[in-house]
Amino acid sequence: MNALMRLLSGLLFVSLLGCSGDPGTGPAEVKWDRDSCERCRMVLSDHFYSAQIRGGAEEQKVKVYKFDDIGCAVLWLEQQSWQSDPRTEIWVNDYQTGEWIDARKAYYVKGRITPMAYGLGAQLEQTEGALNYVDAIAHIHLVEERFNAPEVLGQPPSDNDTHFPSH
Repeated sequence: MNALMRLLSGLLFVSLLGCSGDPGTGPAEVKWDRDSCERCRMVLSDHFYSAQIRGGAEEQKVKVYKFDDIGCAVLWLEQQSWQSDPRTEIWVNDYQTGEWIDARKAYYVKGRITPMAYGLGAQLEQTEGALNYVDAIAHIHLVEERFNAPEVLGQPPSDNDTHFPSH
C-alpha cells in the first residue's frame, strides 16, 4: 500500500508539472513593466499595442519573443533565418480590448499613438481604411524609412539623396 501511495503521489506531481508549463503555442504571459522588447529593449507597458512572436530555428526549441509594438516585431522577425517557418506564430494585442489575436489575421487601423510610433492598432474586424497584415508590413517599412531619413536623424541629405528635396 505504501508503494502504491508513493506511485500515485509521483504521478500527481508529474501531472501538475505538465499543467504549469508553457503550452507550446499561442501568446505567453507578459510581465507588464518588466519584460522588455526584443528589438529596442523598451519595457512592455502598453496592454493594447504589444506583440509576441513564437518561433525559432528548426533545430532549436520554439521560444517566445516579446515586443512593445507590432513594428518592432515585424522588423525583428525579418532578420531571423526562420521567419518563414510554418511553426512561427505572431500575436498582437487588439487595440480596443487588449486581447491577444493572430497578427496575420488582424486588420490594422492607422493613426494610433503606439509605443514606437508605427501607429498601427490591431483588430479582428475589417473596417474602412484598415490594412491587412501584408499592407501593415509595407506601412511599417515606410515609417521606418522616414525614421531613418537624414533630416530626422539630424544629418543633412547627401548630394546623392534623391528622396528629399534640398532647400
